[in-house]
Amino acid sequence: MPELPEVEVVRRDLDREVAGKRIKTVETNGARSVRRHKNRAEFASKLEGKRVTGVARRGKYLLVRLDGGDVLVIHLGMSGQLLRAKSAKEPMPKHTHVVITFTQGGQLRFVDPRTFGEMFVTSYDDLEHQVDELAHLGLDPLEQTMSWERFGELIASRSTKLKTALMDQTFLAGIGNIYSDEILFEAGLRWDRLTDSLSPEEVRRLYRAMMEILQDAVKYRGSSLADQQYVDVFGKPGEYQLHHNVYAREGQACRRCRRPVVRQRVGGRSTFFCDTCQV
Repeated sequence: MPELPEVEVVRRDLDREVAGKRIKTVETNGARSVRRHKNRAEFASKLEGKRVTGVARRGKYLLVRLDGGDVLVIHLGMSGQLLRAKSAKEPMPKHTHVVITFTQGGQLRFVDPRTFGEMFVTSYDDLEHQVDELAHLGLDPLEQTMSWERFGELIASRSTKLKTALMDQTFLAGIGNIYSDEILFEAGLRWDRLTDSLSPEEVRRLYRAMMEILQDAVKYRGSSLADQQYVDVFGKPGEYQLHHNVYAREGQACRRCRRPVVRQRVGGRSTFFCDTCQV
């Protein structure tokens, strides 16, 4: 599933590509991608004729603002992609469920093989009522900053394992399995250390690692894994996977100590770490 850096890359691309454009037509293939609406016609009617005024993000949700106060909410789910086509003549990818055509030409296509993603239109004021998760999102590390001391107070108050805390969306918005592993390696901390066991120096390292890893991941346009399910709006894969230190590197040499990277199953997920460098 795309995490915070991947969704932020898509947001920035979308804002450049579609802000200011007016929606001419909306075609929907199947109802699952627009399941919050009564039917496909209702979804289309809320978009056609509207102009995009900008693209924002809340956690992993993309918010395409429309004139008149409504917002097109997009969640990519497990396999969703938003692809920009300059012309309707470009070949339509398989599993394309929504096609938005603009009056100035070109399209935005929502491709989702596993159909866990969704699109819906609502008023901005009703957003948190529609998506309860958004009412309880924690700190967004790409948009909000705080002192490392304040971060330390917040993480210590949770009294849980570090990886669990990093992936708790009510504490930090958007961090998932990939970036929690990479952040903890960079900080030199094990995934199962308790949050209230960190020294001030370890808190500083963790906070700095979180900010640097996420910013670097955006710079390298996200992580595209072997399944290539994440691509940007131009259909290009990210490059941050080339810079992963532990994620999906089981048995390979740690880049610090040369000992093999370890994989453990934790709560149904794979956790990658260095048993020597992370303490």
